[in-house]
Amino acid sequence: MGDDPDLFVLGSFVVACSATVARLPRAGETLRADSFLVDPGGKGLNLAVGARRLGARVDGLIAAGLDLFGDLAEAALRRADLPAGMLRRVEGATGAGIGLIDAAGENCIAVYPGANARLDAAAVRDASARLVRARCVLAQFEIGDGAIAEGFRLARGAGVATLLNPSPFRMPAPALLADTDILVVNAPEAEACRAELGLPEADPAAMIAHLLDRGPRLVVVTMGADGALARETGGPLVAQPAFPVTVVDTIGAGDAFTAGLAVSLAEGLPLAESLRHAAACGACVVRRAGVFDALPDRAERDAMLATLPP
Repeated sequence: MGDDPDLFVLGSFVVACSATVARLPRAGETLRADSFLVDPGGKGLNLAVGARRLGARVDGLIAAGLDLFGDLAEAALRRADLPAGMLRRVEGATGAGIGLIDAAGENCIAVYPGANARLDAAAVRDASARLVRARCVLAQFEIGDGAIAEGFRLARGAGVATLLNPSPFRMPAPALLADTDILVVNAPEAEACRAELGLPEADPAAMIAHLLDRGPRLVVVTMGADGALARETGGPLVAQPAFPVTVVDTIGAGDAFTAGLAVSLAEGLPLAESLRHAAACGACVVRRAGVFDALPDRAERDAMLATLPP
């Protein structure tokens, strides 16, 4: 991977533990799990792996601790054919996540950031020569604002596109939103944006319009089985239906969608086609438990595309 990267991911790594249960528990309740899985994960790693599986050249930064879980991060990068130089080992514990998936495939997740919180603006500046050669810089909120703000500042200065998925949700600072070209949120995150901004509308289309006024040139709202909505500045609202698949586990579907979207946009494909590719990637992931091995390659994505005529 000696060529300039297509995508530079300001990433995160967590040891992702998940259990399937008949239903999500009530407060104070203990349930018997039907299965348990430990996977290399984190939204940033998922983005990087998903994009690499689709054939993109990927670089970035990911932090892990000086512990056994950090060794898993090194192994995960090797398995995914990602550059070893993406990983920074730091003092402290590696990030970890715990997810519960019910019989319908819906989930709830808690994430401990651990070493991810140590990825800072200085680390991003150290990697600036690599970052500014990419076509797009991707970030999510399992790392701190300082690293993302610095990365997006450097990217915008070099004419590189930026993509933000503000998950786990916190309202992006106005300056960060202004430096974001592509904003990808799910329906609960869009609703949280609406509440934070004090807007009365509960309509995703109206929410997209408000967010476009705050800096991004493209806003995408993913809505699970209801598909996705997107709009570019000055363009029409574009609706993408979900692919009809049997859902096993929805964890990672949004990351697969975002990776698929970023790769297709970096390849210069139109928005409608890019959304279709992204939805196909998300559909591939929800059909099986876990994320790392479920993220599709290009052949799997294209096979899914063939199941839903344009």
